Amino acid sequence: MVIVFGNNFGKLLVCASSHAPQRNRLRSVRTAAQETARLLKLDFEMVKFKENASQIYVYYENGEDEPIPIYCDEGKQNDPQSICSNLRKMIFVLSFHPRNSALQQMRSEITALS
Repeated sequence: MVIVFGNNFGKLLVCASSHAPQRNRLRSVRTAAQETARLLKLDFEMVKFKENASQIYVYYENGEDEPIPIYCDEGKQNDPQSICSNLRKMIFVLSFHPRNSALQQMRSEITALS
C-alpha cells in the first residue's frame, strides 16, 4: 500500500512481517507513521518482510539513498502519539544531514509539530 501526500520530500516506510500476533502493534505504528507522513507531506508505504520478524520498523527514504531506520517498536505496544513524537524527533535530526536537503527546507514545519 502506497499513499502519496503530495511532494518530493521523501517517504516513510513501515516494515513488518505479516505475523498475526503483532497486529495491534502494527496498527499503532501504521497509524502514527501515516499521520506523521500526512502532516509533513511525505509519502507513505507499507512493506511486508518475507520472514517472521517480531519488530516493526519505520524507515525514512529520500529516493536517492538507502532507507534510514528511524523507529523500531522493539516488540512493545506503544500509543500512536508517542510513536508520532519519536518519528518527528528523528526526522528533525535527519534534517541536519546534507543528504536530506528536502527535510532542511521543512525544518520549521517539523519543529512546529513537536
